[in-house]
Amino acid sequence: MAKKVSILVGSLRKGSFARKVAQNAIDMFPASYEAKIVEIGHLPLYNFDYDDPNETDFPTPESYTEFRETIKASDGVLFVTAENNRTVPACLKNAVDIGSKPNADVAWKKTPAGIISHSVGKMGGYSSQKNLRLALSYFDMPLTGQPEVFLGNSPTLFDDNGKLIESARGFVQGYIDQLVALIEKNPK
Repeated sequence: MAKKVSILVGSLRKGSFARKVAQNAIDMFPASYEAKIVEIGHLPLYNFDYDDPNETDFPTPESYTEFRETIKASDGVLFVTAENNRTVPACLKNAVDIGSKPNADVAWKKTPAGIISHSVGKMGGYSSQKNLRLALSYFDMPLTGQPEVFLGNSPTLFDDNGKLIESARGFVQGYIDQLVALIEKNPK
């Protein structure tokens, strides 16, 4: 049975560089893995009333339940994110918050994860990745260590067909290999 990796893209733009990196990464996983992008743009903004058993006016959205079950069924998660205003894009933070509730059944718990960040500037999404790592550390998630992947000047990393250029591809492949090793070492 194939191991499942959910890829969350921290950008809603169809042609985003984060999405291009994620699409390239899908093919970097071994044949025994099923990696796919899990869309997060349709998720309503998190509101604790949805998960409060004493609150009857706010039923939990079906999209929350589907998202949480997808994450729970994942053997690993790969976050591919841009940086917005020196932090995590709102859509990705919203998804992290949705997966963190209810407190007794956190979807993220013990799920191995990796993070690839990028920016059109030279810093490569450093701040967004550090903010995301901080949030994920709360959920007892095994996270990849060194080397971290901060893809700077991201518009220059793709050829005319949207494929990562060779130097970037090799670097990202090494990171995916590291994530796969983490998943193998930490079965859920």
